[in-house]
Amino acid sequence: MTPHWDGPPLEAWDAWTPEEAAARLAGIAAPWCVVGGWALDVWLGRESRPHEDLEIAIPKPFLPEMRARLAGLDVYSVGDGEVLTLAPGAEPPEDKYQIWVAEGGAWRLDVMAEPGDAATWVFRRDESVTAPRAQMMGRSPTGVPYLKPEGALLYKAAKLRPKDEADFTLFAPLLDEAATVWLRTLIARLYPGHPWLARLAP
Repeated sequence: MTPHWDGPPLEAWDAWTPEEAAARLAGIAAPWCVVGGWALDVWLGRESRPHEDLEIAIPKPFLPEMRARLAGLDVYSVGDGEVLTLAPGAEPPEDKYQIWVAEGGAWRLDVMAEPGDAATWVFRRDESVTAPRAQMMGRSPTGVPYLKPEGALLYKAAKLRPKDEADFTLFAPLLDEAATVWLRTLIARLYPGHPWLARLAP
């Protein structure tokens, strides 16, 4: 059976910049942040490579507040190759965590509905990994909240796509000692024998 696909085609990504997303979401109480490759570049202060989309994360209980702020835009639940329209007020399926936001026929934002709350950051791939949210989040001089590099790289360690390898090569040497130890400890725990471990060794 062909997966169901509502909304624009995949190639219709014309994502907001992190600053545009921050402007759209300014003033909401939800503890959202930029994640993925853009999080690394927001921390760095410059765009190190092209980005196909813009990913943000938000604890799932805060999704209604974010959706209210983005009222008037089209919202879709994404997963297992399907893109399904989410009507206003409708909850995404329990087994899905990804939501795409479209405007004017273009995809603008990729939202990860994550575990955790305003005080605690929880690693979606293994919810036994937690940290104070204040420890894991930063904010750029222009006011863009972002997941710190060690958190972004921990997510990237699972896939090892070419862009993940490129991001690790650039950003791992820039981490301070505490961030390096944190990242190395968790990769060793979650992904024993991972090729990045030798490069994170003291």
